[in-house]
Amino acid sequence: MLLVVVGGCLAAIFLLPRGPRPGTAGAALLRNWSRLFLRVMGVRVARIGEPLSDPAMFIANHGSWMDIPLLHAVRPADFVAKAEIGHWPLVGWMARRGGTIFHQRGSNRSLAAVMAVMSDRLRAGRSVAAFPEGGTAPAGTLKPFHPRILQAALDAAAPVQPVALRYLHHGVPAPEMAFQPGESFLHNVYRVLTARALTAEAQFLPPVHFDPAGGRRRMADAAHAEVAGALGLVHDAHG
Repeated sequence: MLLVVVGGCLAAIFLLPRGPRPGTAGAALLRNWSRLFLRVMGVRVARIGEPLSDPAMFIANHGSWMDIPLLHAVRPADFVAKAEIGHWPLVGWMARRGGTIFHQRGSNRSLAAVMAVMSDRLRAGRSVAAFPEGGTAPAGTLKPFHPRILQAALDAAAPVQPVALRYLHHGVPAPEMAFQPGESFLHNVYRVLTARALTAEAQFLPPVHFDPAGGRRRMADAAHAEVAGALGLVHDAHG
């Protein structure tokens, strides 16, 4: 039965248009495929709160390779992700088909190009999503949110909504499902597959508003505080 489901998932990818537009059959297919993919992995999806309508920027904490499929399962958007993800088995394929904008970490030129694409897509009525920590955080922690990525939303006059992502094992937070130091992608996938009763939860929090006095930094700090509070972590916006 598992092979049949996996085969169906792979077949669905061929039908998925690259970067499906919001409200289309392609967007619905991406959402349903993401849910099915996580179910095959033994992960149940839960959404808390209401996501904003298009166009909007969603910014979330980042601790697992499951973060992108999780958000696609509850609120499809065009993601910004590190370029390496595009080469990961299956997940990278899914990210490319879902309209992911790949960023070469450490390159200011790449970031400037990514932000321009984000603004263009927001102006075109699409939603985008990013991980403002700049990479995955160690289990049970939340790194500072880099404010520069928010400029894309400001340029497009689009709202910004924080999202808190967490993984529960038998209803209890399971930080061990995040990447461990030096752990490979495939090893982490194996740990997820062998876990039981795992739930992936996405909590949509109140939007953060632009404050002319504090600019992007205050917006990033406010989003960080909301996500930290939802995850039960200490808010330390500057590390």
